[in-house]
Parts: sequence; C-alpha cells; structure tokens
Amino acid sequence: DLSAGYGLEEIIHKINLRLTEPSIYVVLGPNGAGKTTLFRAICGILRPFSGQVRLDKLDLFSSKKARQKVAYLSHLNAIPEEMTVYNALKFYADIEGGNVEHVINILNLEGLRNKKFSSLSQGQKKRVSVGKIFLKERELYLLDEPTSNVDPRISKEIRQLLASLSKNKFVLYSSHNLYEAREIGTYLIVIKNGALTYFDKIENVKTKQYRIGFKTLNDISKMLPKSKLENGYFVVTVQSPGEVAEIVNKIVAEGAKIIELRELDNPLQEFFEEE
Repeated sequence: DLSAGYGLEEIIHKINLRLTEPSIYVVLGPNGAGKTTLFRAICGILRPFSGQVRLDKLDLFSSKKARQKVAYLSHLNAIPEEMTVYNALKFYADIEGGNVEHVINILNLEGLRNKKFSSLSQGQKKRVSVGKIFLKERELYLLDEPTSNVDPRISKEIRQLLASLSKNKFVLYSSHNLYEAREIGTYLIVIKNGALTYFDKIENVKTKQYRIGFKTLNDISKMLPKSKLENGYFVVTVQSPGEVAEIVNKIVAEGAKIIELRELDNPLQEFFEEE
C-alpha cells in the first residue's frame, strides 16, 4: 500500500496496484487528485511515506538499477530552450544511452533537427519531449498528461504516436479526460483525493448500474443466469432503466419478492459529466 507526499502532507493514500500485462494504463483523475505525486513516487523521485514500488522484485526508490528501467515524462518541460532538437536529444542519449537518429526518424523530427527548442510550437515540443523518453528501451514508461496545453488536433496526433510507440510496453499515462482515456488506454485507474477508486479494463466501464435484490424459492437460473446469491437473497446488476423494468416484471411474474432496488454509486460519473 503506497502512501507519499511532500513534507508532512500525505497526498496519495494506500494505493495498491499491480500491472500484469504490457498495456497502456490510463491514470484518470481531476487536477489535484495526486496523479503527479503517484508518478513521482513510482519512478523513485519521491520517497514513499509507506509501502514500496517494485520492478523485477527491486525497490524503485533504493535501487538505481531499477530506476534505470523506468522513463518518466513530466508535465513540465525539462528540455533547455536554447538547445537545438538534435543537441537536446543527443545530450540525454549521452547520459542514459539511446539512438538519436532512430527517434528523429520514427517521430518525424528531421525537419526540426537544427531548430532551437524555444522556436517550436507546443505540439512540436511535445513530440520532442516524447522522443526523449523513447531514446532507450525501458520496462516502464510514465507519461504525465502528455497532451496538456495543446489543441485537439495535436492531442490526437500525440495519442496516435504514443499508441504506436507503446506496443508491447508497460505504460502509465495520466489524464483528467475520460474521452482521452477511452481513445488510448486498455486499463483505467481512477485516483480521487489521493485514493484509488477504480481499476479495471476500459471496455468494462459503464455509465450507470442498477442493483436489484429479490427473494424466491423458484429456480430462476435460466431466466436470470447472471443473478447471484448474496446475504440470503438473489442479486442482479443491469445497466439501463429499461433493463430494470424488464427484470422487475419477470421477477414479480415468478412470485418473487423485491428486497432491494437502487442505482449504484459510480466513481466515474463526474468524468462522464465532463465529456
């Protein structure tokens, strides 16, 4: 359970995550939710208040070997404005290793090679920054809101680029936009007020869910195969008011007694409302 923060202030609280397959895991949360703090703790910049981040059984905070397996793209620009694109990429490649020409080629940066970073558009700067973390193969990539402060067209281009570069890699990608999460991610991790509130495949995300509980002595397994027994009565979960009405009618027709009927809390509702 990972907790971390700054000074005496705890920002993220007892977060427990396990990444099991190479995919893009989108960390979704409003501004101030703790996404950047989580990323800084994962990559070893912040010492956790409690818990550990482990990669190949190594503690990322205490093991330099483990940290070298992680690439982190901050939401803040870390490239000197007066450097040319080529010199900036070469500077980082000389420190950490990597193939500058390969990155220039795959990110289509040839036309920007000799331009100063300060002269680039926001979209071009983002592409160069992305190139910096893909100079060398890593086991884990952290991208903190890589499409912030760019227009929708550039944002889409960057997502497409990252989707291509991230194949068969473990990637954590933070955002506050559910549409973006659905566009690029396989898994969705929701952070709110520093706590983990949701972790599942994006394909399983639903806008609303309704829970119906009922008691019956009849065998209804064929009629409602998804129902399950909880606390002495049957429960079924559906996604629309129409399904609620249909199932309630079936249950009543079977002579069953309705015990519970309610809309479930949805930790993603605020993000649906923002779309």
